[in-house]
Amino acid sequence: MTLKLTRVETAALVVLALQLTAAAYIATQGSTNPIPLHFNAAGEVDRWGDRTEAAGFMLFLTAMTVVVVGAISFSLRTNADQESRRRGMILAQGIVLAIMMLISVIPIALASPTFDPAMGASLSSSVLCLILTVMGAVLGKVPPNALVGVRTPWSLSSRLAWDRSNRLAGRLFFWGGLIALPVTLLASGPTVFAGLITGVLLFAALAVYESWRVWRTDPDRRPV
Repeated sequence: MTLKLTRVETAALVVLALQLTAAAYIATQGSTNPIPLHFNAAGEVDRWGDRTEAAGFMLFLTAMTVVVVGAISFSLRTNADQESRRRGMILAQGIVLAIMMLISVIPIALASPTFDPAMGASLSSSVLCLILTVMGAVLGKVPPNALVGVRTPWSLSSRLAWDRSNRLAGRLFFWGGLIALPVTLLASGPTVFAGLITGVLLFAALAVYESWRVWRTDPDRRPV
């Protein structure tokens, strides 16, 4: 029996190969100086390590990519039921893969011999903005599924509430991430990071409220 790979699975193999290559590069060619591995709320380095630890973090990300993307693929191949659920799982798989790829940029940059540790917090904030933008671009198109989206009792009991709340969350995350990105590239520190986290929590709260508001007025809603 021939195993035919989907487009997302093929892309996942490419990402895995790049992650493994990056881990090998960091371990052998990464900076021999102390490498920043963690930053506090003020954007200051509060933990240093060497290139072996940075390579280990990259291998951890590789393992997480295998586990999460592989688990979704296994579920898709063993539970082929409704088409809408399959589409939702495939989109979720693509989102997870994109996020893991973006996070992988962090250890590569931190271990670079030319990287300025003072830019570490700004880099992390910028990656978060890119993750929000990617999620926002897709979220409004995701049908009900078990992994991603505005999953509230109300959105799961009303398809209209699901569609409306996820479209709202998608727009908020996309434009919020896009607008905040140049700010994180020009500035860093506790104010910028706190603003990002506050924005994410506010957007999430608005999407949850939208799911409840639409559910209340949907004549086809199921009881919660």
